[in-house]
Order: sequence, then C-alpha cells, then structure tokens
Amino acid sequence: MTAWLLDRPEVSGYLFYPRREPGGGPPPDVLPFHIEVEPGLRVGGRLFPAGRQSPALLYFHGNGEIAADYDGIAPLYTEQGITLLVVDYRGYGTSGGQPTAGHLLADAVRTFDALPGILEAHNLAPARRYVMGRSLGSAAAIEVAHQTRDRAAGGQLAGLIVESGFADTFALLARLGLQVRGASEEEDGFRNATKMQEITIPTLVIHGRSDVLIPAGEGQELYRRAAAGDKRLLLIPGAGHNDLLWLGRVAYMQAIQEMLG
Repeated sequence: MTAWLLDRPEVSGYLFYPRREPGGGPPPDVLPFHIEVEPGLRVGGRLFPAGRQSPALLYFHGNGEIAADYDGIAPLYTEQGITLLVVDYRGYGTSGGQPTAGHLLADAVRTFDALPGILEAHNLAPARRYVMGRSLGSAAAIEVAHQTRDRAAGGQLAGLIVESGFADTFALLARLGLQVRGASEEEDGFRNATKMQEITIPTLVIHGRSDVLIPAGEGQELYRRAAAGDKRLLLIPGAGHNDLLWLGRVAYMQAIQEMLG
C-alpha cells in the first residue's frame, strides 16, 4: 500500500520541526500528562487548570512549538476561567515517536477521547469542552471536530477555534519551500476546507491580516466554508503569523472568552 503523500519523509521534513522539552521539568503549578496513543508509545502535554467546572480548551500548537512554550501564555486563559490543555505531537516535548501527518490527525482524536480521564484525574469536571488549533495544529483541531461531529451530546465538542489556519495544504508546503507537483488537496492533502463544510458546532477563526506564511485569505476561506450557524471571524490588523496574541491581545482574548461563554 502506498504511503499517504504527506507521510513521506521528504514531505514530513517540511511540515514538522520537533524539539524536546528542556531539562528540569515543568513549574510546580503546571500539571504534565501523557496519553498512550499506541502500545508502548505516549504523547505528552501540559494541563493548566482554572476552576473545577471551567470550560476546557484542548489546544494543538504550531509546528515549531512545544507545550512547554505555553507556560507563560496559559495564565491569559486561566485568569479568564478557562482550563487549557496543550498537547505535543510525536517527537515533540516529552512525546515519543516521530511526527507524521497521519499520526498528527489520529493522535489528535485519541487525545480528545482521553480528555475526560485526564480531567477527572485532576478533579476537573468542565461543563463544556472545546478544541483549538494554531497553524499546523489547525489540521489536528479540525480533524477532531470533524471526527466527533456525530457523537451524542455527552461526547461532543462545544466549539472549534482555528488560529492562523490553512485551507490549502500544498500552497502552505510551497511557502515552506517544497513544491509538490500534481498533488490533489482532496486525495493528498489535509482537506481542512472540505472538513469545515461538515462541521456545524460554533466556530471561531482568528488570523493576522499581515500573515505571509499563511495569508489571511486562507483563514477567510476556512470561515467561508464553515457550516456552523454560529461562526465568527477575527482579523487582527498588522499581525503576522506569530504575533497575533501580542498585537491584538484584547480582541483575541475577548473573542475566545465570548466563544467559550
């Protein structure tokens, strides 16, 4: 069986930039967790709790980040009463294995399925659960929302947030330096835009107007394709790919707070 194009090593090398978590472990107020995604293989993450019944936001980061990078960002969420869980991909942070596109998607759903156990282990019982993905993590978050869309209310997501997400996989790869000839988004890509057409839960799309890595038009296309009756688009003036939170912090956090209610 031919490997999915995005899983080929010559492609994965452009999608993923893994790095390990520095030594010393997390700060005392940060709760590390691990999830077994295959027998003997675990991915790790960080849990930043707010109140016991605070809404929980499962967060998938960008391709050059690790969960530990969010130790200083998480208080922006917890101080607004949002429990944040940031998950590393295979090969990142404290996770085992090697990252591939297929593992990114499958592990994202496995992580969502493990979420109730992680929360319960720390005496957290959120009334609502949300998923958010930034940059490459948008593919993971959209996959979770797409795969869980037909679940009963008890196992369903309350909403989807996409930050600096992409609609066209191969346009992104070209901007990263890899031209893939003859590839089809529907057969070979992440299919983010197509999946959005089948996701009806409340959706928030955030993008920087001056993003050159993933232009704002990509976020606008995801918003346009979203099937949600309740969908919102926030374009932050002057912001690029990595500085949305700093250049538009008030609007950014207000949009998330309004989304999570």
